[in-house]
Amino acid sequence: MTPRQSSPVWLRLWHRFAEVERNAFLDGARFFAPSLPAVFAWGLVTGVAMSKSALTVPEAIGMSLLVYAGSAQLAVLPLFAAGMPIWTVWLTAAVVNLRFVIFSAALQPHFNYLPTRRRTLLGFFNGDLHFVYFMQRYVEPGYVPGKEGFFWGMALINCATWQVSSIVGILLASLFPDSWGLALAGTLALIPLMIATINSRSMLMAVVVSAVVALLCFDLPYRLSLVIAVMAAIAAGMASDEFAARAALRGIRARKERHVQSGDQA
Repeated sequence: MTPRQSSPVWLRLWHRFAEVERNAFLDGARFFAPSLPAVFAWGLVTGVAMSKSALTVPEAIGMSLLVYAGSAQLAVLPLFAAGMPIWTVWLTAAVVNLRFVIFSAALQPHFNYLPTRRRTLLGFFNGDLHFVYFMQRYVEPGYVPGKEGFFWGMALINCATWQVSSIVGILLASLFPDSWGLALAGTLALIPLMIATINSRSMLMAVVVSAVVALLCFDLPYRLSLVIAVMAAIAAGMASDEFAARAALRGIRARKERHVQSGDQA
């Protein structure tokens, strides 16, 4: 038996991947590590909320493992408590998660060379924060060595942290009084991370527009305000990029005209 054959199963699986993908996986995990305290706080809040709802502990743990979508989980808890029909629960969760259709469409050019099963798996483990980080790092679509490994490095450490914190919240919910305001604490923990992702004028415009639209549409049912805010943010970001491109083009034309005029005068 060779040394590799005698090594643990997880280590043999790890070495099945190319070295560039393994290194990129570790880079992705290290890159995402500063965001883990906020992810842990939000997962803890969601776990406590599920445990204090109409769900039993096994049901809450099953929901955390299978659904893996904090916003959707929190959105449907009042529906469970009110005994609403299951189709209402499904519809609400689907509406809240419509933003992932947009995220998946943005990721498709980066991973369209992968088989359907692997792309489906990527979609399940996709998340708001590491989607933003990935799109900031990889602008050009298509295959790039290490691109998939970097995505998985962020996605798996995010998922593991979320599940651990969520299950801790479920099991220890009785230790957290409602007066502590954990929901506010989780939201506040996420705000600095979101602000750190604003690195351009178009992104700033998208954030401002989405915030205003979300507030204006806050009273809409089924959390439609979230979907409308995402669509408004995309439109605002695209419009901002278009205006910036046109301004740059006008500047180039103006410089060319000045250069031609100075040449004629000479």
